[in-house]
Amino acid sequence: MTVPSDLADRLGLAPGARAIILNADDFGMCHAANTAIVDLLTAGRIDSTTLMVPCSWSPEALAFAASRTDLDIGVHLVLTSEWSRYRWRPLTGTSTTLVDADGFFPADTAVVERTAADADVAAEIAAQLQAALDAGVDVTHLDNHMGSVYGLLTGRDFLRPVFELAARHGLPFRLPRSMDGVGADAALQAKLDEAAAGADAAGVEIVDRLWSHPFELLGEGTDGEETYEQVREGFVALLRAVPAGLTEIYLHPMVDDEELRAAVDYGAAKRGYEQRLLSDPVVLQAIEDEALVRVGWRDLRDLQRSRIR
Repeated sequence: MTVPSDLADRLGLAPGARAIILNADDFGMCHAANTAIVDLLTAGRIDSTTLMVPCSWSPEALAFAASRTDLDIGVHLVLTSEWSRYRWRPLTGTSTTLVDADGFFPADTAVVERTAADADVAAEIAAQLQAALDAGVDVTHLDNHMGSVYGLLTGRDFLRPVFELAARHGLPFRLPRSMDGVGADAALQAKLDEAAAGADAAGVEIVDRLWSHPFELLGEGTDGEETYEQVREGFVALLRAVPAGLTEIYLHPMVDDEELRAAVDYGAAKRGYEQRLLSDPVVLQAIEDEALVRVGWRDLRDLQRSRIR
């Protein structure tokens, strides 16, 4: 297991602290996402969320974020649009390398890695962040939808423009130093080491590790489909396995309703389960029993900005 960085120490946490950030991705994707995430944020069940500015329901999410600048809300940088019936386009227009034949972001991350021009990526992610800032959001951090800037599929990444943007605005970025606990191979860890060095050189704070659980229900659509109780059991096991250092755990909580099922091709039930998980007394008790320390991205932003004053 990779030794954690000194991030927890620099955040003022106790030696050996097992800290987590519970982050909800996809704020603004649809009303079902907004409803769930607003409820979870205001109840303190999650520590942060990240907002998909190009999506149709982002105005509702942006308005809420601007009204609650005390909450940790970041920008979920978008270069892909994965669903077949509900799609979104770049803020920078459709005459760039960021669109498919129909004028939408590509559905596949590998297509982005192969065809997107660096300059177009830089312009688009800057536009997405600026739109959130212009709406009055006190942006606390950046992360990335579907990992399309990481270069995991073809080896071509877009981390340099992300780090430049994050450094320019004093924002931390979701990038793990280690894949501890998720079965990463040596080649992937070597790529992470290189990426982490780039973040450090840019003065951008990143987390020790990044965890989630399976995006879809096991056996979805079959007689053996995973139950809510089985999902909860797996999530509690994940919480109990959190090691020392700072781990972001990201989920996609949404209301499992007619709107969501019309928008997504799969995974609606799982997203509904994740909404339930985050308020489930069994999960809350596991966090307490394990003495996990809840941290927000604002803490990392304050740390990052303190170094450049």
